[in-house]
Amino acid sequence: MVIVGAGISGIAMARQLGVDHPALSYTILESRNRVGGTWDLFRYPGIRSDSGMGTFAFSFRPWTSSRHFGSGEEIRGYIEETAVEYGIDPHIRFGHKVKSANWNSDTGRWKVQVADGSEFSCRYLLGCTGYYRYDQGFDPHFEGEEQFEGELFHAQHWPDDLSVKGRNVVVVGSGATAITIVPALASEGARVTMLQRSPGYVVSVPDTGGIGDAIHRYLSPRRAAWTIRWMGILTEIAQFNLSRRFPNFFRRLFISGARKQLPGGFDKKHLNPAYDPWSQRVCFSPDGDYFAAISAGTAQLETGNIERITADRIHLREGGEIQADVIVKATGLEILIFGGIELSVDGEPVDPADLLVYKGAMVSGIPNFIFVVGYTNASWTLKSELIARFASRFITEVESSGHRSGRPVPPEGPMNLVPLLNLDSGYVRRAESRLPKAGDESPWVLHMNYFSDRRELLNADLRDGSIHYF
Repeated sequence: MVIVGAGISGIAMARQLGVDHPALSYTILESRNRVGGTWDLFRYPGIRSDSGMGTFAFSFRPWTSSRHFGSGEEIRGYIEETAVEYGIDPHIRFGHKVKSANWNSDTGRWKVQVADGSEFSCRYLLGCTGYYRYDQGFDPHFEGEEQFEGELFHAQHWPDDLSVKGRNVVVVGSGATAITIVPALASEGARVTMLQRSPGYVVSVPDTGGIGDAIHRYLSPRRAAWTIRWMGILTEIAQFNLSRRFPNFFRRLFISGARKQLPGGFDKKHLNPAYDPWSQRVCFSPDGDYFAAISAGTAQLETGNIERITADRIHLREGGEIQADVIVKATGLEILIFGGIELSVDGEPVDPADLLVYKGAMVSGIPNFIFVVGYTNASWTLKSELIARFASRFITEVESSGHRSGRPVPPEGPMNLVPLLNLDSGYVRRAESRLPKAGDESPWVLHMNYFSDRRELLNADLRDGSIHYF
């Protein structure tokens, strides 16, 4: 077995397969030089989880901190400690970026090519690469940015030696990255302006205290972790589904909650999104730190479009300008499915856009290949662990059947196709034509619901006629 990626998904996969299939060997190929994936890549100030650690942590190794959100460094350390505790770290080959993989039907094996020229052969290929590019984010060009005399960079590539104290920093964007960076920079003494093209939803969430502390006080560590995890699962599902069903109510709830945390007379145009809650992701602010920075005057919010950039400022189409010593592009991600690995079957290249997703974990026509895409509306780890258990079930089915492989076969009749991801965010729209498709009938539906996925991935029959074993 070859697992590509040593982040949350890769470590969850390795732990599950190591426990369930000790007779099968595995190797993890990781392009970076440390465990952690996203949490080793992102280094911007304030980097943290965007969902509660009760669900973001592994179910088999509970999070012990009392804080609701974990910092980037804490999470990376947690992943690394998990790899050591479960004996996974000796299986990791660092600095191994997978370029291509070809399935050979005659041998029943994958040949995996690494950028340094090395090769690996395996029966099962597990893609735990996430869904966005590590080498670059979405980096729109603004007229005149070459003339800017300060530092200008994408948040995904934060400079190690950047000093912001006493400087004018403009953060361009309104997503989770911007909402995280703004209060962190303000606390470092910067004069921060968040420039958003259009408003988004930001909701304050307590980082400490509350019911979580009470649960830890009265229950054993294991029972407390189990309780907090299931409370998190139910809360995330309920908020998403209720927001989709009653968008106007939650729109008013989120906007009024934001206004209450800001000074009287705050311009409403900055808080009025043009879309319904959870059509795009809702951002969370631990203990309201984002609103506190704006209320304290250490950060300010501007809504407008960039007309051009000059030596020391940004000029807006709507009129006005913003002085800047540093410009941070928190402008989003670039989706890259399967980590950019060039897949082929018997030498024939495979275009991901031509594929149909099976149970959100495999793709049509590709043997012995399983990939992980987590939730867009809940913790990534929840889906990662479900797919790892599904991968174990699939391998057991192949091993016990006397066959060498299995591949999903799409239905013969017509079926409505839908986008792989259920968000209307810019990064999803930009990549839609390059992504596999989902269907509107089981088992070709990509669920964004933990309970539906438990049914499909853990309990549904793998002899349903949709997988061809050979």
